[in-house]
Amino acid sequence: MNDCLIVNADIVNDGRRFSGDVRVRNGRIESVGSQIVAQANERVVDARGRLLLPGMIDDQVHFREPGLEHKGDFFTESRAAVAGGVTSFMEMPNSKPTTTNRAALEDKYARAAAKSLANHAFYLGATNDNLEDIQRLDPKAACGIKVFMGASTGNMLVDNPATLDAIFRDAPTLIATHCEDTPTIEANLAAARNKYGGDAVPIAEHPFIRSREACIKSTRLAMELARRHGSRLHVLHVTTAEELELFAPGPADGKRITAETCVHFLHFSNADYAAKGNLIKCNPAIKLPADRTAIIAAIKDGRIDILATDHAPHGWEEKQQSYENAPSGLPLVQSVLQCALERWFDGQLPIELLVEKFAHAPARLYDVRERGYIREGYWADLVMIDAQLPHTVTRAETLSKCGWSPFEGTTFRSTIAATWVNGHLAWHEGQLDDSQLGKRLEFAR
Repeated sequence: MNDCLIVNADIVNDGRRFSGDVRVRNGRIESVGSQIVAQANERVVDARGRLLLPGMIDDQVHFREPGLEHKGDFFTESRAAVAGGVTSFMEMPNSKPTTTNRAALEDKYARAAAKSLANHAFYLGATNDNLEDIQRLDPKAACGIKVFMGASTGNMLVDNPATLDAIFRDAPTLIATHCEDTPTIEANLAAARNKYGGDAVPIAEHPFIRSREACIKSTRLAMELARRHGSRLHVLHVTTAEELELFAPGPADGKRITAETCVHFLHFSNADYAAKGNLIKCNPAIKLPADRTAIIAAIKDGRIDILATDHAPHGWEEKQQSYENAPSGLPLVQSVLQCALERWFDGQLPIELLVEKFAHAPARLYDVRERGYIREGYWADLVMIDAQLPHTVTRAETLSKCGWSPFEGTTFRSTIAATWVNGHLAWHEGQLDDSQLGKRLEFAR
């Protein structure tokens, strides 16, 4: 059922862009070439010159299951992801209960196996009191260890210095950090409350409450701990120009400390709070236009190694509350590649580099087996994009359970025409086929 021949594609892969064909057999890429001859009874998909890229490996999503299914779950969010060209995701541990032991980790894998249209892996979350679970972790059982070094849901703020030091000393796999300094944030919030009074703090204050100083201080601490212990550190959703200066430029390979940013930081700035309000409230905060410019430059020079979403759906009514009561997070997976490609259309970033950041680099830096490239023998995780067909985002088409998008009304200059997951044509011309589900990601560690 997963056999097909994709012909006349504009393939972008491994730093190259070329015209060619791709044969898929038994869920894997059998051959990549030109003028491949179709075989009897083989399904032929004519790309008609459209872009064919490896599917996105999103290294940071919150799909809300278990415990927060009113916001999202593995069924709804994985389908939104596939419609957006995301073929694999790595999901965060701040669910209810939190994913902070092996039993909770395997429960998530079982849930995803039963309903996720996309391939999947999960982080083990760190707390102040689960060091033994971290030390005993099989490196192949999780994509990484998530450390919230800033405020988070439930018991997941790791603020005990001795525990932090031990995690960085003993972690058997990659450590992914959310870096914001909680005392700095709390002091900023107290000052804002004093200035505006009670519940009247405006959303425009968000990037100054979740301030650049809070990010910089926490990122410095994470990097200091990683260097002390030789840890493999990956700093998530970097938002400030100053933080970017802390990271080494150049290719990701061989780095012990790497950085990620998210697609909304390429698109929005604090100027957008006036129109979008709490809909673009997220942690860390969307900051200044100068930071956005610095982030795009850092993608180009290699200080940013991975581009992700931090997809985090919340209900519409939840987002209509006051600034302090509205939860942080944006639903992003269904529009991520269209949004990223706007930087290519504008001439800011080469498409080959974008593919490196959202597919190749996540596969290498997380040691994902046989994914992230259009290579013979690899799993056929592919996305076809029509760069000649603009698409305006509407609420009606939103597949995330939250039912809204921060991009509503935005016209992107491309359309996701098709997505293959393990060779299965899961999204085609606006229609989902979930007759075959995704697989658990495997790690070559």
